[in-house]
This record gives sequence, C-alpha cells and structure tokens, in this order.
Amino acid sequence: MAKKDADAAQDSAAQQQPVMPQMKILGQFVRDLSFENIAAQKSVQGAGQPDIQLRVALDGGKRPTEKQYDVIVKVTIEAKTKGDTPEPIFRVDLDYAGIFHIDNVPEEQLHPYLMIECPRMLFPFIRRIVSDVTRDGGYLPLNLDTIDFVALYRNELARKMTEQKADA
Repeated sequence: MAKKDADAAQDSAAQQQPVMPQMKILGQFVRDLSFENIAAQKSVQGAGQPDIQLRVALDGGKRPTEKQYDVIVKVTIEAKTKGDTPEPIFRVDLDYAGIFHIDNVPEEQLHPYLMIECPRMLFPFIRRIVSDVTRDGGYLPLNLDTIDFVALYRNELARKMTEQKADA
C-alpha cells in the first residue's frame, strides 16, 4: 500500500510542476540576401568610420504542421559616409528564416515567444552572415551588436497601439 501512496504522491508532484516550454529549430536558411557595393560602383572614397544604420523587422506565423512556426528576421543595413552630404557606401538586405517546433507555450504567450525567443536563436547566424558578406564585399567585417528583441517587441506593440488610437 505504501508503494501506491508513493507513486500517487510522485504523480501529484509531477502534475503540480510547471511544464517548461520546448523549442526545437527544425531548419534555418537565407530567404533573401542582397549586398550592394555602392561606393565601388560610383567610385566614392569613404574616409574614416562610416555611419551605419540598422533596421530590423520580424515576421512569423503558423505552419500547416502541428506546433510548427516560421520566424523571419529582416535586416537592412545602410552604410554612409559621414559629413554634410553623406554618400552611400554599401547596403545589405538579409531575410533569414527559421522553422521552429514549439511546445508547452500558452496561446497568449505564443506571439511574444515567437517574436523574442526565436529571433534570439537565429541572431548569431545573422551576425555571421553580415560579417562574411561585408568582408567579402571589400570592407572590414561588420560585427552587429546584440539586438534587444524584448525592446524591439515592446516598441512594435507601442507603435501599433498608437496607430489604433489615431485611427479611432
């Protein structure tokens, strides 16, 4: 009888413990990549450190397969000369996608999970691709600073709320 009580206590404890979210990266790939070496085409001479502008957009959605999701990180980088009349030096456009299997995430937390945790997993690969492409394009490798995907997500929510208030 004591064995049954011990098993029941273990089952009860297992049911009370929170179930941890699980993520598996099933695949990742470059959806689109463009590098324009504008300075070389126009014979622009850049002196010193360029002015780098980085834009990041996120997209994601459900796949037809159960518990699978696509997440796409779209990165646009523009480098320009500094000064009164900045000249473009180069531009990188990269769409990098991941296919994720996500389990044990409540429905109300799924969107932030997709737009924060999944891009965090993809970011090291994006950083390497940008570094390689800029180096292969004839420049010093551009090593992207870590992106705060939580702040990016919050800013996007705030922007959408502002738009909704303006429309109302």
